[in-house]
Amino acid sequence: MSTLTKIPYPKLPKTFAEQVAILQSHGLLIRDTAKAEFYLSQLNYYRLAAYCLPFEVDHQSHQVKPGTTFDDVVSLYIFDRELRLCVLDAIERIEVSLRTQMAYHLSHRHQTAHPHLSAHIFLKQDQYGAGLINLQAEVKKSNEDFIRHLAGKYQELLPPIWAVVELMTMGQLSKWFTNIKARQDRQAISTCYGLDEVVMTSFCEHISLVRNICAHHSRLWNRDITKKMMQPKRASATLLNSLYALPDNDRRLKKIYNTLTSIAFLMDVIAPGSQWYNRIKSLIVVHHIDTEKMGFPADWESRPLWKG
Repeated sequence: MSTLTKIPYPKLPKTFAEQVAILQSHGLLIRDTAKAEFYLSQLNYYRLAAYCLPFEVDHQSHQVKPGTTFDDVVSLYIFDRELRLCVLDAIERIEVSLRTQMAYHLSHRHQTAHPHLSAHIFLKQDQYGAGLINLQAEVKKSNEDFIRHLAGKYQELLPPIWAVVELMTMGQLSKWFTNIKARQDRQAISTCYGLDEVVMTSFCEHISLVRNICAHHSRLWNRDITKKMMQPKRASATLLNSLYALPDNDRRLKKIYNTLTSIAFLMDVIAPGSQWYNRIKSLIVVHHIDTEKMGFPADWESRPLWKG
């Protein structure tokens, strides 16, 4: 088996002025070099240069399409940043709602304030044990008054479920939800959102990954997301007619369109009248975004969830 011989990294650090010159050598039109230097002093060349890629005509030389300006690249960067913030806002609402529904249905269906301490309710015991340890650690380090009160006063290993769910991140919440053993339990929660439990499980896992992308300030707008969502076969006509139905091996399913459509659907359930979808539409218009690169179908604006 051959091994790749590593070589020393050859490049030396560049000043902000030199970084501007490199972008100009790639064909980028920069009318205000001082402004460009300022942006690069705040954003990091490597981060901003990634937003030049959609404008390139030759990746090897990094030459961009004639007429491409520095402002075009910055506008795309700002769009992606505002898109992430908009998605994070919606995921926060979904997360809070899911915490509420999971606590409500598990406690009522199993007639206990502590269903999370009943191992038999959960499928994978190693995952359950790890989740329990994680929750104990979260309770121990929490400075929330309600958690300190409940943990200090009562003898159970953990506070009741309606308290501990408030300490769960979207990732932890997704793991607890997907590990619920009984389909009936998962379905009771999923029905609140008009989804089948299998689809809801898939959505939770997918949205947890999307949330991490947003929270770590990574590129979102045209990203290939490795963990795809399951496409529902039974749901409201509004959702089914708005999603991009494609073969499972179609790369466009890795893009953000179906994610945004599903979020828009859930936002209509959780926050009726919020018109979250209009915030996305407005961002696309303001920044002149090519939605095809985001995996959008050509007729997306005429689909029910985007028409409003």
